[in-house]
Amino acid sequence: MTKKYLMKDRIKTTFEQKGKKLLNVYFTAGYPTLEATVPLIEAVTEAGADLVEIGMPFSDPLADGPVIQHSGTVALQNGMNMRVLFRQLQGVRQRVPDAPILLMGYLNPVMQFGVENFCREAAEAGVDGVILPDLPLDDYVEEYQEIFRRYNLRPVFLITPQTAPERIRRIDELTDSFLYLVSGPGTTGSQTGQDSTAQEAYFQRIEAMNLRNPRLIGFGIGDKQSFDRACQYAEGAIIGSALIKAMDGVDDAPAAARQFVQSVLN
Repeated sequence: MTKKYLMKDRIKTTFEQKGKKLLNVYFTAGYPTLEATVPLIEAVTEAGADLVEIGMPFSDPLADGPVIQHSGTVALQNGMNMRVLFRQLQGVRQRVPDAPILLMGYLNPVMQFGVENFCREAAEAGVDGVILPDLPLDDYVEEYQEIFRRYNLRPVFLITPQTAPERIRRIDELTDSFLYLVSGPGTTGSQTGQDSTAQEAYFQRIEAMNLRNPRLIGFGIGDKQSFDRACQYAEGAIIGSALIKAMDGVDDAPAAARQFVQSVLN
C-alpha cells in the first residue's frame, strides 16, 4: 500500500499570511561545518526569515557564483551528501514547524540518488519544495510530475529576462508555490553590470502578465537596500551569497546568520 503524503501547504500559508516582503534565505548544507544545517535553519527562522532554501552541494553548480561554489566545495569536503542531509533533516519539523523548507540543487545527484527515493526522503523530512535549475520543463512534465505530486513536493522554476512569455505562462501553470525571478544575467551573487532600467522593465513586464503564482526575486540581492528594492516588484526576495559570506571564518555561524537576517529586515 502506497503511503500518502498529505502535508500542510506551508508555502501557500506563508504567502497568504505575510503577503509582502517575504525573505527567502539560501545556505549550503554542510557549510561552514557538516552539522551546521539544522542550527542554521533555526537561527534564520528565529531572526525572521520566511522561507529557507537549502543548497545540496554539487561539484558542477552551473547557476552558482564563486561564493556558493566555494561553500559547496567546503561542504563536500566536510562529508555532506544527500543521505547525510536527509539524516540531518529528520525531526526538523519538531523544531521549525511552520517555515517552508526547499531544497535547491542539480538534477544529476538527484537522478543518482533516484528521483522517487529523493522525493520520498524529502517528504518524510518535511521538505516543501524543490528547485532544480537544470531540470528541463518537458522532462519534468513527462517523467517527474507525477512523482513530485505523489509526495506533495512543489517544484520551483526559474524565469529570466530572456524567458519567452509563452514559457512563463507554462511555468506559471505548472507551479503551485512561487515563481523564482532571476534578476538579470550572470550567476548567483552577481551584482555587476545590471542595467537598472532594463531590470525594472523586466519586473514590470512580469507583473503586467497577472500570473497566478507569487514571485520572489533572486540573484544579486545582498542587503537591506537591494531587498527592499526587489520587494517593490515582487512579494519578496531570495538572498544566498551574502549570507554565506557573513558566515565565512566566524566561530558561531548560526549567530552570524541570525545577525545578517536581522540586518536585512530591520
